[in-house]
Amino acid sequence: MEKMDVLITNAEVVTLDDNDSVAGSVAVKDGEIAWISTEKYPVDAPESGEVVDLEGRTLIPGFIDTHNHLLMYSQYLGQINCRSPLNENIGDIQKLIEAEAKQKEKGEWIIGWGYDDTLLEESRHPTREDLDAVAPDHPVLIRHISAHFAAVNSLALELAGVYETIEDPPGGHFGRDEQGALDGVLHEFSAMDFVDSIIPEYTEEDLAQLMEKGAREYVSKGITTSTDAGVGLVRGMEEYKAHVKVLKENRIPLRMRYMVLHHLLREGAPFAGYTREELQQQISEDTDDRATLDSAKMFQDGSIQGLTGALRHPYHCDSSITGNLIQEQKDFNEEVLDLHSRGFRMATHGNGDRAIGSIIDAYTYALEKNPEKDRRHRIEHVQTGSAEDLDRMKDWGIEASFFINHVYYWGDRHRDIFLGNERAARLNPLKDAAEKGFRFTLHSDCPITPISPLFSIWAAVNRITSGGEVLGEGQKIDALTALKSMTSYGAWLNFEEGITGTIEAGKRADFAVLDTNPLRCDPMAIKDISVEATYIGGEKVYGT
Repeated sequence: MEKMDVLITNAEVVTLDDNDSVAGSVAVKDGEIAWISTEKYPVDAPESGEVVDLEGRTLIPGFIDTHNHLLMYSQYLGQINCRSPLNENIGDIQKLIEAEAKQKEKGEWIIGWGYDDTLLEESRHPTREDLDAVAPDHPVLIRHISAHFAAVNSLALELAGVYETIEDPPGGHFGRDEQGALDGVLHEFSAMDFVDSIIPEYTEEDLAQLMEKGAREYVSKGITTSTDAGVGLVRGMEEYKAHVKVLKENRIPLRMRYMVLHHLLREGAPFAGYTREELQQQISEDTDDRATLDSAKMFQDGSIQGLTGALRHPYHCDSSITGNLIQEQKDFNEEVLDLHSRGFRMATHGNGDRAIGSIIDAYTYALEKNPEKDRRHRIEHVQTGSAEDLDRMKDWGIEASFFINHVYYWGDRHRDIFLGNERAARLNPLKDAAEKGFRFTLHSDCPITPISPLFSIWAAVNRITSGGEVLGEGQKIDALTALKSMTSYGAWLNFEEGITGTIEAGKRADFAVLDTNPLRCDPMAIKDISVEATYIGGEKVYGT
């Protein structure tokens, strides 16, 4: 037998192969798994350049996070942290902004992120008046934790040309007070675009350095493949170029996949007229084959906690509100059909059940007009999908990626404020999906919630809210299914089941080393398991 590069011994190897078998040793050659043994110290082990004794620790396939925002998260690392419970009220946020203003020249932008109106003592968004009071001479923007809203001050509105007589843009609106005056709150991306478009750009090098920092956090959580779910979301091609730079210069180790925003694929846009194959080739050339096209990304509603998620029945807290669809169905159908016909796999954001139904309608419209088996079009988040929605998805081969962390971070408020008991209990209906045969994935939507596959697995298994309550006992899933949802099921959703996602000979040597086996520990302890090392292509990228 030829000499191996790395031999890993004395391990509990959770292979997640078709038999869910457990091994003891693994050997790596040229970045791939070349040999596996059930023995922890096999007498027939091949010669290797490096031998790693895991001392009984657990080796699993590297985690595959199929929906997060690495670039957005990396940018947030350089901004004011407005999250709660770090900030208990608007006054706390004002103090942070005031301190930042003292460090900047007059007229410089102040940017923050992460405030949550439902956790602030005032139970409201900060307003332009709140921000004017502490930074009148600086344009200010702070983003909501959901990323679907932002609060800005008067100078920012003025610079953006947002005046009292402005009309609301499609799919969003400008907040107003009881007298009808602009209050500085921007609802949804189309409204935020007015201000985002005038914020000074980062240099490519600034973004590259931030992404290096963000990627280090990702690999420390055992992630080996990451899908950025919004390339071009805020700054268009600037974001694509930043991704290209860090990969071409080999500055982050992650295997990257891109959901490219649909507006970059429209007529007159940089990728106008591209087919899936042509854009994949472009990405491969630009990144030296270090990134892959995942899909064309669209949105069809907003955020449930912002009352812009599109529901079939009114919000629990306000019977006059059912949320908003981003696009009219006819226009949505035709754009999906165009992208589908150009070969793109679709990934569309849908939180509310009315939005989920709309997305299914658009996908089935495209599939009826241009049938193709196994395209694996995706719906992102699927928070309130009904049993009937899941049945339709299964019938048409439409896949699901669930934002399970909502159960912990917003579950109590979804139950008490937004959805009521019955709908909240079905939030992220994983058990239903599992019983219907879905190979779904879980995701963090980082930076909306912290990046941690083990936390997402814990949330799926236990469904504990931040208030300590179980939300939807009947939608719990077992630890094995949850683990697969962030490994082998992720590989399948990525069309990469033949090369990654399990520990089998011939597949990529992408691993995470854990101090505890998540399949054999107390389910409540899963989130506290330590990731001790991460390997990508047989190379250790995290750990000592």
